[in-house]
Amino acid sequence: MAIYDAIADWYETEFLPTSTPGDPIGIRAAIDALLGRGRGPVLELGCGTGIHAAQLADLGWAPLGVDLSTRMLAYAKGRLPVAQGDATRLPVRDATLDAVVAIMVHTDMPDYPAVLREAARILRSGGTFVHVGVHPAFCGGFADRSDPAAVVIRPGYVDGHWTNDSWTTKGVRNRVGASHYPLPVLLEAFLAAGFSFRGFHEGGAPVPTTLSISAVRS
Repeated sequence: MAIYDAIADWYETEFLPTSTPGDPIGIRAAIDALLGRGRGPVLELGCGTGIHAAQLADLGWAPLGVDLSTRMLAYAKGRLPVAQGDATRLPVRDATLDAVVAIMVHTDMPDYPAVLREAARILRSGGTFVHVGVHPAFCGGFADRSDPAAVVIRPGYVDGHWTNDSWTTKGVRNRVGASHYPLPVLLEAFLAAGFSFRGFHEGGAPVPTTLSISAVRS
């Protein structure tokens, strides 16, 4: 996807190295808690530059990645096996995998409900899907997080839209835009895709930055 090709070098060489070290918004904790240890392949949808592959491998999984961006995948292929593809039309047979993850990408996808349906299609019955994403209620063009101790929520949460509006000029949203799914819309999309919820995790303090979901294909 050309727009993500344009930011791939910045993302890999500037954005990631200057991100706060450790696990300040709970991404690693959510993966540990909701995916946990396992064996066999796990497909990461929208794998980007492959920064989560090492943690997935440490948990015992064999990570594979798919992404639309050629330039993002140029970095990712040094970290995990990858394929270029659309997450709404995955090059994977029905009921093939036991685990699929989407980590900090749902706002990058204009049709995340279609992505959820594809994830359900390629999972075996009882297979696990783990979603780690920005928190729908506290992150978006409507949320001013310039003061982390007092996040300001303005009108816009209920709208659901694609926007470049951002409280910072140092993030991804202001460069390429992002979609917003209000919490009920996001959860209903899981149910419509045929998932049953298994667990939830919020990360970040004092106001959560991430909401993560573990779901099972019925």
